[in-house]
Amino acid sequence: MSQPEMQPEGPLQDGWGDGTAGLRPGDLTGLPFPHGDWGQPAERLDELYRWVERRALETAAWYLADRVWKRRTARALRVGAVVGVVCGAALPLLDLTGATGGITPWAYLSLLLAVACVAGDRFFGVTSGWIRDVATAQAVQRRLQALQFDWATESVREVLGPTEGTAGEAAERCLSVLRRFSEDVTELVRAETADWMVEFRRGSTPLVIQSVGVVAPRAEGVGPGRFGPPAGARPNMPRQRPPEAR
Repeated sequence: MSQPEMQPEGPLQDGWGDGTAGLRPGDLTGLPFPHGDWGQPAERLDELYRWVERRALETAAWYLADRVWKRRTARALRVGAVVGVVCGAALPLLDLTGATGGITPWAYLSLLLAVACVAGDRFFGVTSGWIRDVATAQAVQRRLQALQFDWATESVREVLGPTEGTAGEAAERCLSVLRRFSEDVTELVRAETADWMVEFRRGSTPLVIQSVGVVAPRAEGVGPGRFGPPAGARPNMPRQRPPEAR
């Protein structure tokens, strides 16, 4: 199966070009799966590649758009905290030097403002949400770049040859590349959502995004869905048949 037309021509679509002018970075909703006549597998694979790429670009665009207000709010809260601390330290000194009088109570108000800014950032997770959005968008873009090179490799392999296997095996290999990419992007979004849930419940910010794909090893000797032996219990040894008399 020849695949030169499987590689999209021209610049990559960013999800805001032709056919997507009405889209806005709102919620991360799925797109209808492209159905067509698989009697022309090259065209269907090309269409499926564009669909997968469009979903990834929209996901990255959503996170990049969501980070804007978080970045501005986080910077404003940090500036407020710094100004509050500086004023809280400077006003009592000015009162002691006699430059101005009766301004010491304002120092406590400034320190209270600094504490409120830090607590608001911590409570609403503004800075941590900004970091998660940037990390997820970069992870999606990095995975998309890997997909583009993998897809180019599959296309060049069919053009330069020799072709490995049958046309059906080549199509299955391309579908596997697209499926793995879609699962990776879905896992990135799931990990970011899990980070947000953990932060919302415990107030901490563990970045699961950095460890996507790492599965914790399962304990040895304990099968899935079964309980291990109680502590201090003696393991049961298998019975052995006595030797037969000769």
